[in-house]
Amino acid sequence: MRSRLHKLDYKSPIGILEIVGTEEAICSIMFSEREEIVNFNHVETPKSLKHCFNELNEYFKGERCEFTFPYLYEGTDFQKTVWNALKEIPYAKTGSYKDIAVSIGNEKAIRAVGSANGKNKLSIVIPCHRIIGSNGKLTGYAGGLWRKEWLLRHERTFSR
Repeated sequence: MRSRLHKLDYKSPIGILEIVGTEEAICSIMFSEREEIVNFNHVETPKSLKHCFNELNEYFKGERCEFTFPYLYEGTDFQKTVWNALKEIPYAKTGSYKDIAVSIGNEKAIRAVGSANGKNKLSIVIPCHRIIGSNGKLTGYAGGLWRKEWLLRHERTFSR
């Protein structure tokens, strides 16, 4: 039996992030195109969502470079391998699909890496925004290229 999912919105400088999770862990952090918060912090909001909310707040203030709240991601073994490799890209640094393919020992899997990257449901935490084209230009981002550019600039501003 699957745990009940809860939602909490975080109003970031680049739009509302909808946090979805269980009592134990976060399952999804995705940008919403809504203008208004609809999932408010209540007494019954699970600690896991509040923990995520607080760490996102610290990230956007430039006080946090890594996340410690519990999260789960569901996907194929290959997708999970790619997502784990994405976590290895340091704060304020960038990499390419090819870099990830090489790091996972499958340098011909560039397109598959791109596909797995696009299925990431943990925005910012699994830092797919740090992936750029091998030519140094910004590549697709589910939240929009303008958000990707903002996130990269933000991290460079606060990198230590």
